[in-house]
Amino acid sequence: MRNDTPFNPLDYDNLTKNVVDELMRRGPYTLPLTERFAGGGVYALFYRGELRDYEFVRSPDASIPIYVGKAVPTGGRKGTSNLTVGSQLFSRLAEHTKSINDGADLALEDFLCRYLVVEPLWINMAETFLINRFRPVWNAGIDGFGNHDPGSGRHQGEISWWDARHPGRRWVASLRQTRTKEQASEEIARFARQARPEPAVAEELALEAAHEAAAGTNADDRAEDGVETSE
Repeated sequence: MRNDTPFNPLDYDNLTKNVVDELMRRGPYTLPLTERFAGGGVYALFYRGELRDYEFVRSPDASIPIYVGKAVPTGGRKGTSNLTVGSQLFSRLAEHTKSINDGADLALEDFLCRYLVVEPLWINMAETFLINRFRPVWNAGIDGFGNHDPGSGRHQGEISWWDARHPGRRWVASLRQTRTKEQASEEIARFARQARPEPAVAEELALEAAHEAAAGTNADDRAEDGVETSE
């Protein structure tokens, strides 16, 4: 199939592909990371365990993230030029390591990670690319994994879906316990059905894609033969 669309290396799709491709070339690494490194950037976590809730994203080859995130140097969130570049990305992954260790039903050896140090200007955009590309369940299905301890006297919210499914983080006990583990599993199952349609629905989507591809091929063939086409 011929495609004469001019290539723009800075358009959204190409930037997304560049970020995803570069990240997926790094690692994968086991947790915890042992060698501290400097800089902010983006990262992805992958699950290779046996929990039934996460069968649809089980990824021993670290190709389907269960979570993606970012770590921005101090000052970067405010858009200032006075950035403090420390070990933000390393520290963020260390926080996640503790959350996994504390969370019920989770084992650290069941996780892998990939990370990419990114120029501060691009970090927020890079995270957006990764979330839109992969729609990881801990980003788009249930919330809360990336939450921080809000600090003394500020525990006034309700428990997140992630903490309902994987209780154990000490500071979460001070939140309103409004959700149950069973309800959280239902949320994950609902998301899984959207991410992976039932066989009949998947077959219908595949047929539609095949028809669209065939129609596009036929249109290109007619154009090459000098036959004008219209939208």
